[in-house]
Amino acid sequence: MWKDKSPGVKILWIWTIGTAAVLVANVATSRVRDLNKVLNPPEESPSPPPPHNPQTTTDNFMTDKFIDSNLDEEN
Repeated sequence: MWKDKSPGVKILWIWTIGTAAVLVANVATSRVRDLNKVLNPPEESPSPPPPHNPQTTTDNFMTDKFIDSNLDEEN
């Protein structure tokens, strides 16, 4: 039977069967993913962030001094 078919028809059959296989695999993967979500629900409460230690950070250092070069000039 396959020997009687033209190469174009063979290619179309291979394309059709391949497309169907990809669709079936996508559906199966999404079903397994959904089932895993149902069986293993994510935790409701997220873990608390680590405590902030201000003594170890020095990049946000503020001073009371303000230096403006325009104040040094006389008008």
